[in-house]
Amino acid sequence: MIEVVENKKQLKEFIDFPHELYKNDPCYVPELYIGQKELLWKADNHPFFDHSDMRLFLAKRDNKVVGRIAAILNNNHIEYTRQPEGFFGFFDCENQQVTANALLNEAAKWLKGYQLKNIIGPVNQSTNNTCGLLVEGFNTPPVVMMPYNAPYYSELLENWGLQKKTDLLAYEVSKDSTQSKALNLLDRLISRLESKGIVIRSINTKDFKNEVPKIREVYNNAWDKNLGFVPMTENEFKVTAKELKMILDPRFGIVAEKEGKIIGFAIGIPDINEIQIDMPKGRLFPTGIFKLLFRKNKVSTLRVMMLGVLEEYRKLGIEACLYGKIIRNAEGTNITKAECSWMLEHNYLMNHAIEQINGRLYKRYRIYEKAI
Repeated sequence: MIEVVENKKQLKEFIDFPHELYKNDPCYVPELYIGQKELLWKADNHPFFDHSDMRLFLAKRDNKVVGRIAAILNNNHIEYTRQPEGFFGFFDCENQQVTANALLNEAAKWLKGYQLKNIIGPVNQSTNNTCGLLVEGFNTPPVVMMPYNAPYYSELLENWGLQKKTDLLAYEVSKDSTQSKALNLLDRLISRLESKGIVIRSINTKDFKNEVPKIREVYNNAWDKNLGFVPMTENEFKVTAKELKMILDPRFGIVAEKEGKIIGFAIGIPDINEIQIDMPKGRLFPTGIFKLLFRKNKVSTLRVMMLGVLEEYRKLGIEACLYGKIIRNAEGTNITKAECSWMLEHNYLMNHAIEQINGRLYKRYRIYEKAI
């Protein structure tokens, strides 16, 4: 039986279902409940709902939740790309094709009601949020704000008729592998950029209010449109920046600047999933908040989650400098490795920049599509 989520009890069931599904999986990391509720519940006034909408569905058998899905109408995406397509996201399901089919059929039916012609996913609201289905690299837990799922999910989606749209790549960079040659190259690249009037510096967290709109301008102009990227609204970016600032170390927020204008940036954040993996059902209270506060500085992994360079400044080595500077700044900290994610599989320039600092491709995520 498929239910539409219409009240807080059902919303709690929707958010908590993955905890039960993966209770015996050592790689599963629960999402923070408070963050998921804000994303999903319209009454919490997340800026996504200023312009768009979504419908949540639960699959139940004998009054027990066995699957969930969100059908997502992103009007900004449709307007920006001029494509009649919607998303499905927050997909979790038991290993039963009939359950997956029922959920996907409901999502497609809801989107067709808005005269949309294609369904794409998994995408949680937009490609600015968590997206992609893990298809390679199941042996380690996901890092912060990256998805995780059982290996059988791809079969469920493909059996319903979804086909690959593109792959998203995650690279691992260890501190040991970036020593000597890779970082010597960094010094030469930085010197060459300085001769062109380009400065590599840390984000000024004391002037964060003025840094954010400059970074947003780069973000909204530097990302790949082929995947259906849609610019963040001012409110969406402010919410994201506010959340990131709580855990951002300025050593891992780097910008490239020319004549006072930010032309590129990279942001790395500590992998708090190392802490959240021990937080039952993603609850901050009563003990989760203390785990975050006391263990944050002991995190060993950094996720480089945002990197963008304005098109006219690409092929100058800025990308490699941004990555390399973050890795170098990890010296003297507990950080021993970084994940650079996610990267489009055909973004050869960015992927090459990671390979220049000895990045190793170790996880692959897939976005699917289907005509409806």
